[in-house]
Amino acid sequence: MSATPAGIEVRALARRFGEREAVAGLDFEVHPGELFGLVGPDGAGKTTTLRMLAGVLRPSAGDALVAGSSIAREPERVKQRIAYMSQRFGLYADLTVAENLAFYADLYRVPARERAARLDRLYAFSRLGPFRDRLAGALSGGMKQKLGLSCALVHTPSVLLLDEPTFGVDPVSRRDLWRIVHEMVAEGVTAVVSTAYLDEAERFDRLALLDHGRVIALDTPDGLIRRLEGELLEVRLPGARAAAAVASGLPGVRRAADFGDRWHLSVDSAARRRDEIVTALAARGYPGAQATAVAPGLEDVFLEHLDRPELAPPTAAASSSAADGGEPASPPPADRAAVEVHELSRRFGDFVAVDAVSFSVSAGEVFGFLGPNGAGKTTTIKMLIGLVAPSAGDGRVAGLDIVAGRDEIRLRVGYMSQQFSLYADLTVDENIVFFGGLYGVPRARLAERRAWVLRMAGLEDAAGRRTGELALGWKQRLALGCAVLHEPSILFLDEPTSGVDPISRRRFWQLIYQLAGGGTTVFVTTHYLEEAESCGRLALMNRGRLIALDSPAGLKRSLREPLLELRVDDPLRALALLDGLPGVARSGLFGRALHVAVEDREAALVDLPARLGAGGVTVTGARAIPPSLEDVFVARVAESGGALEG
Repeated sequence: MSATPAGIEVRALARRFGEREAVAGLDFEVHPGELFGLVGPDGAGKTTTLRMLAGVLRPSAGDALVAGSSIAREPERVKQRIAYMSQRFGLYADLTVAENLAFYADLYRVPARERAARLDRLYAFSRLGPFRDRLAGALSGGMKQKLGLSCALVHTPSVLLLDEPTFGVDPVSRRDLWRIVHEMVAEGVTAVVSTAYLDEAERFDRLALLDHGRVIALDTPDGLIRRLEGELLEVRLPGARAAAAVASGLPGVRRAADFGDRWHLSVDSAARRRDEIVTALAARGYPGAQATAVAPGLEDVFLEHLDRPELAPPTAAASSSAADGGEPASPPPADRAAVEVHELSRRFGDFVAVDAVSFSVSAGEVFGFLGPNGAGKTTTIKMLIGLVAPSAGDGRVAGLDIVAGRDEIRLRVGYMSQQFSLYADLTVDENIVFFGGLYGVPRARLAERRAWVLRMAGLEDAAGRRTGELALGWKQRLALGCAVLHEPSILFLDEPTSGVDPISRRRFWQLIYQLAGGGTTVFVTTHYLEEAESCGRLALMNRGRLIALDSPAGLKRSLREPLLELRVDDPLRALALLDGLPGVARSGLFGRALHVAVEDREAALVDLPARLGAGGVTVTGARAIPPSLEDVFVARVAESGGALEG
């Protein structure tokens, strides 16, 4: 092998863990200065591959040259040439931001004469400067990720390896992280990044799609999209999820996939099938559908290659009007609120984490709780389930006061935290038994509930397997099962799908709808705004305050400025040119396209391509589009003072 010094060459790379083959003979190259992606379902081998490339895990067979050094023969030399950020970057919670950076500067032996300038630059592009004296443990999730990336970049790497760098990060902070990565690549650094966000993957120069430790496709994003068979129809019919099952059985439809407030139907001919599908849906009781031919994205590619029916967990709803994929039961009248909150507040010293929040959630409702990292979402949930006492205000959950009745509330609700709360060293079965005892499930009932959880999670053949060995999607379903062992009337889910692949996310939401269809109230936080479309109503928080509360459709209607989608040859340069331009309210990168909020739609469609062209950016497409929830999120957070950095 003879790789260019700043590139990567992988040949027959393999890794076994006992009898399990995690990576099975990978072959690919990463060009110098390339932004290269690793994408695949949970357990595909992405993290194992990155750990081997970083020199922290020895291969079982094969080799790779990373910046000219062999990972098999000289892993320590590899470590000197790279920056590696794992999913759980090793920050020290009891050290400040400055102390963490200083520690890694010492670890990488950054010369004293270079250190001050290097740190100043890191503070500037990570926006960590105002927080250098804050403890890392007191930072929000997004700021922790930016600190982790800054620690990795404290020396000058030839190769940057990032494993899910935006894991658990809100849309605003995701933009900051990607800006940093693009700046490093622009300076000549070679970057290999894994991600569960397929809109992020559209920004890669090339990407490898992994499954079962093998490369099943490798190309540019456009190249992979061009390989898709058939054509794509986008169908919008709000509030009728069951219609997707109807559409998937119609002539000419190969596959139906849920994309929040719309579905994508893979068809043999969009022009031929569009009117047929709309007519057939109306005849089956779903009038008003709108079907439009659209260009596919990488998520469509992912689903085409990897959405195998045999991997889906079987339907396991106890009683469900949603067992067939339909909507949850309609919420009962407001006088049967499952959750009621009035002027609820929580202070930690001088810091106001939750500031006079009021709302109610109806029984049987799927209620979404959104906001940037540090907005106060998790603190609110912890007050509602009795883990944190409020500083002011009051609330009721399942009819019980959140202070006086907190012990009983814990037995009536289910709670799935951001970290799932599973015990990695226990088997699947042992975790189920443990949580059954914790929730006081009677022994006679536990056997039945255990069987239900294993069936629901698709783990009937893995009951004796250590939980820590499971892929993330399987852990997720097991954690959900443990949270509802005692059949709670209210379920709190705190970012349950962070870092999970698109197929696992969809299947998880199928389970949510099954539970809601059986009458369970579901209170969920998420940073995947596409899945937030599946909620009946959404509350948006920022800086501890409730800044919006409405249905997904209502929130999108509230966006004042018209929105344009621009496709350009140099997105980062285009964003810099758009910043502060007259008539432009906001702009941001969405996949490979720019979303631009403008004052005058018609004028901007003419003016912006000309202005960008004068600045050296070619506009290849411009059109008016309806807003997404991410557009609403970014706009409302900006209007309310921006995300709380820290």
